[in-house]
Amino acid sequence: MPRTMRISTRNATFQQWEALLTNRNKRQRAGEFLVQGVRPISLAVERGWEIRTLLASDGPGLSKWGREVIETAGAPRAVVAAELMRELGSKDEDAPELLAVVGLPPDDLTRLTPGANLLVVVFDRPTTPGNIGTLVRSADAFGATGVVVTGHAADPYDPKAVRASTGSLFALPVVRVPSHREVLDWAGGLRADGVPVQVVGTDERGPVEIAEHDLTGPTVLAVGNETHGLSAGWREACDQMVRIPITGAASSLNAASAASVALYEAARQRRRV
Repeated sequence: MPRTMRISTRNATFQQWEALLTNRNKRQRAGEFLVQGVRPISLAVERGWEIRTLLASDGPGLSKWGREVIETAGAPRAVVAAELMRELGSKDEDAPELLAVVGLPPDDLTRLTPGANLLVVVFDRPTTPGNIGTLVRSADAFGATGVVVTGHAADPYDPKAVRASTGSLFALPVVRVPSHREVLDWAGGLRADGVPVQVVGTDERGPVEIAEHDLTGPTVLAVGNETHGLSAGWREACDQMVRIPITGAASSLNAASAASVALYEAARQRRRV
C-alpha cells in the first residue's frame, strides 16, 4: 500500500505544493504541477499520467469517485487539513475532496504521432493561460493530434490553463518549444519520411478563406497570440495563410476562438473525405 502522510500546518511540504499554483519556475524545477477538479484528476489517472501524490481532505469520508481514484492511481497519499485543502483548491467554498500532484511530461515533439490524420495546432506566444486551456479543449474536441506552444508564452500547466482545458490537457500531447524552428525541423523530418505535412497560418488578412483551403491532409495549423498574431518567423514558414471571414463590429476573433473555428473547419472537411 502507498504510504500516507498527514499535513495539518503550513509546513515546507504544503508550501511546495502551494508554490506549484503560482510559480512557473518552481513547477519546472520540481517537474510537477497541481491538478484541481474531478474531471482533470480522473483523466490524468485514466490516461496514465504520473501521479506523484494524491491529496485528500481530512473532512468527511471519501466519495465513491474519490475511493476509485485512490485505488486506481496507487500513488502516495497525503491527508491534508480541510482549510489547507481549500487554499490549494483555490476555492472559497468547501475544501476539494482530492487534489493531485502530477509529473510534467517531456517537451518532446516526438510525442506527436505522425500519420495521414495529423492535425497539430501551434499557439504562438500566447499570453493568457485560460486561452491555452480553451485551445487545448477545442483541439481535443475536434480531433487534433496535439498542441504545440511556441516562444515566450503562458504556461499550459498553470492552474487556469488546466481548469480551462477541463481535462483535455491529459487527453492529447501538449508540447512547449522555444520557437518555430523546432516545429519546422520536426515537420521537415516527417516530410523526409514521406508524410506530406503542410503548415497553414491564420491571419485576418490572409489571402484565402479557410473554407477554400484543403485541410484534409497532414497539417500544422498555426495561430498567433492575442495581441500581435503570428510572428514574422511563422508567417515566412507557412505554406499558406488563411483567414476566417467575420462581420459586425468585431475587429478580430479571440485567439482561442479563432483556433476553435479553424479546428472545426478542419474536422468538417475531414468528415467528408
